[in-house]
Amino acid sequence: MARVAIVTGGTRGIGEAISLALQEAGMTVAANFAGNEERARAFTDRTGIAAYQWDVADYDACQTGVQQVAEQLGPVDVLVNNAGITRDGTILKLTYQAWKEVIDTNLGGCFNMAKAVFPGMRDRKWGRIVNIGSINGQAGQYGQVNYAAAKSGIHGFTKALAQEGARAGVTVNAIAPGYIDTDMVAAVPADVLEKIVAKIPVGRLGQANEIARGVAFLCSEDGGFVTGSTLSINGGQHMY
Repeated sequence: MARVAIVTGGTRGIGEAISLALQEAGMTVAANFAGNEERARAFTDRTGIAAYQWDVADYDACQTGVQQVAEQLGPVDVLVNNAGITRDGTILKLTYQAWKEVIDTNLGGCFNMAKAVFPGMRDRKWGRIVNIGSINGQAGQYGQVNYAAAKSGIHGFTKALAQEGARAGVTVNAIAPGYIDTDMVAAVPADVLEKIVAKIPVGRLGQANEIARGVAFLCSEDGGFVTGSTLSINGGQHMY
């Protein structure tokens, strides 16, 4: 029987690429989305992957959403916490609401979703959780104290939860993408983007499928000896 995977933010950008990579690996995928119903329908029509709507920042909605997926597709074996938002601004201009929304979605969403799937994975003695961090959670970024804090928190969350899951066959890892050619990066002003690319040693933006391939490995049977790790896929922009 095919493994069942949930990918949050799974109908667009990096999330879409991850959903497709896991489907190609033979998994039954549920792609979570927050608000764009039209785009989600188009995604399902194009890929055949079922899309489920809930807000990962809402604890109760995550519990209900995971239960719905389990009832319709089967117990959840794989979770990819990819959903994320930005509300950029220097701390002098950043509102509390912008801080809270990013923390609640990007970091809180990892807790909410892991809380919903981890007990079942532990009981079945098999599970894969991959959390999508960011180069900006590792190195920081001007005007992103909320985003950088949330993504940095993901890396600590990953290491701690990995210790809880290891003996139960549940691996927990993170991927820290650099600048990837997605809608989010496309919104960056051209002159700023040019300066960003100039700092990437390989001389280009990454592609979403390059992140997805890393996720697919970590979610596979072959990834069973990797846990508590962060895989940096950033073209050499940040090395440590």
